[in-house]
Amino acid sequence: MTKGWTKSDWRAKPRVQMPDYTDQAALNAVEAQLAKYPPLVFAGEARKLKKSLAEAAAGRAFLLQGGDCAESFAEFSADNIRDTFRVMLQMAVVLTYGAKVPVIKVGRMAGQFAKPRSAPTEVIDGVELPSYRGDIINGFDATPECRIPDPARMLQAYTQAAASLNLLRAFSTGGFADIHRVHAWTLGFSEQDKAERYRELSNRISDALDFMSAAGVDGNTTHHLATVDFYTSHEALLLEYEEALCRIDSITGVPVAGSGHMIWIGDRTRQVDGAHVEFCRGVQNPIGLKCGPTTTVEDLKQLIAKLNPENEPGRLTLIARFGAGKVGDNLPRLIRAVREEGANVLWSCDPMHGNTIKAASGYKTRPFDSVLREVREFFAIHKAEGTIPGGVHFEMTGKDVTECTGGLRAVTDEDLSSRYHTACDPRLNASQSLELAFLVAEELSALRDSSRRMAL
Repeated sequence: MTKGWTKSDWRAKPRVQMPDYTDQAALNAVEAQLAKYPPLVFAGEARKLKKSLAEAAAGRAFLLQGGDCAESFAEFSADNIRDTFRVMLQMAVVLTYGAKVPVIKVGRMAGQFAKPRSAPTEVIDGVELPSYRGDIINGFDATPECRIPDPARMLQAYTQAAASLNLLRAFSTGGFADIHRVHAWTLGFSEQDKAERYRELSNRISDALDFMSAAGVDGNTTHHLATVDFYTSHEALLLEYEEALCRIDSITGVPVAGSGHMIWIGDRTRQVDGAHVEFCRGVQNPIGLKCGPTTTVEDLKQLIAKLNPENEPGRLTLIARFGAGKVGDNLPRLIRAVREEGANVLWSCDPMHGNTIKAASGYKTRPFDSVLREVREFFAIHKAEGTIPGGVHFEMTGKDVTECTGGLRAVTDEDLSSRYHTACDPRLNASQSLELAFLVAEELSALRDSSRRMAL
């Protein structure tokens, strides 16, 4: 992407939210070992995703990005991968029907092991400890020994990511993703008494699939109905890991991050002259940039120029994360800044990170109503500005957890303790995720109808 760039240039830049390893020799050995391993993803896949994201930026596709807040070594299992993949497929079918455009499916999977933290230490049972920064860096157990950053964890993260990708590729092409099977699961959800408002849309999807089958178009004759493209993404936080898996694309001669198809820069690590921006600007992968309330117009313009100097469509996704009630104060000024620059970007909505609260029970949670409100504000502002709301970004799981309050099953503060399994931030459970997909589909359908009326 940039002449003269090398994958280690970030080391000369200010670094934040990264561990200080105490054993330099062990770190060097791990980096050397990772550098010999095959990349987890390939440049052609990243280029294909970039083309799809360019379509979403133009309103001809829609981005669905979702998965774990932080992947866990202890929770790793084939069942967990399958359940999250399954819910994302269900969400995609609903969104495809609402938007009437292809839905790009990108998981926060096979690499989302590191997390930025608001403070370097935390107090647990009266003892101050280094903060847990994700399983790729240190352990979750509240002991001083477990919280010491261990470079060997990068090797375990790589192994888990490789196994996850292997299974995801099998699910994507082996029949599990057939649209008729996926919609049958969704029908089970919409037939619940409390899901009555979504039954009509489910029935319309059924009618469309029945028509295609009657016309001879089904998964047996059309490859696209039986298989899906599924991509992986994560925050590129631990740059030693990212550098070790960076490769030169043999076709283009341009560096590619081999750790995931899409990588993003967090709201805490988007310093224009910082290490994370320096690394991400040099790889050809699609790049996400989290934009929070503290993102200034000037910073955004500089970041756009640095991360996408050629103004390449599909290269840069701006992921808005403000919090319900704050979107109107922040998103319009950033949209106008992008317009002033004539920049090609894809706008996506992350309604999770700005809506985290502490429940009376002491658990971190996110109210479903607040998540939904931010999504609706995101769509409304794009409609008012005449720009395209191109995607959504959720922290979610296919498991039946109780981490976010509200939704059809009405999770309450008192319910949080029953199945609160996240290592970091609260996630939508399977039911809440699918419900949100139906509600986003309504927004997309209304947007499409409005555009059609304006065209007439």
